[in-house]
Amino acid sequence: MNGPPTLAEERVRVDELRGRLGAEHPDTLAAMLDVAEMLWARGRLDDVRAIEEHVVDSRRRALGEAHGDTLKALGKLATTLGAQGDLDEARRLQEHIVALAPAAWGETGRDTMRALNNLAGTVAAQGDFGGARAVLERAIETLHRVFGETDNDTLTALGNLAAMLWQYGERSEAYWLQAQLVETTRRAEGEDGSATRAAMAVLAAMHRDGMP
Repeated sequence: MNGPPTLAEERVRVDELRGRLGAEHPDTLAAMLDVAEMLWARGRLDDVRAIEEHVVDSRRRALGEAHGDTLKALGKLATTLGAQGDLDEARRLQEHIVALAPAAWGETGRDTMRALNNLAGTVAAQGDFGGARAVLERAIETLHRVFGETDNDTLTALGNLAAMLWQYGERSEAYWLQAQLVETTRRAEGEDGSATRAAMAVLAAMHRDGMP
């Protein structure tokens, strides 16, 4: 059985698509992003950034700034910039995405909520705990209301908030929230679900670090 494609094979595929369809064809751009993911895993963030910037520019020209595919490409680029330490530019891009997201995905769309979640992570990395918490709580309130408390995106956002609270010294609240997350995940997935086990492991680590 053949394994997953190698980086070299993916690059050959990009070259073939570029030659047959053009450098800005959607299939070519999607294949380029596949290469970028493989480069990311190797830590080659400068190369990833160059690819993602090309994809963003191409989608802007073809689809416009506010198209969902453009915004998703911008989100990937923002993540790369953040990983490179350029948090100010990452935040600027993510705020831009959040501003345009309702037109592309709706005020309460999943991708809109994920954009808020990503922005909160960058704001927190900048040390702005209050700002990050406000963004994340906005997303959680909407996710809970629209998709329910056991939805995967709701649970992910709650876990992120608990981790953020813990990191910034709000340990009692973080522990309580993580305990609630364990119970909700258990109801959604069962005792042996992978997400349940992961949430329990975080709670156990909090307990070892001094919580009751």
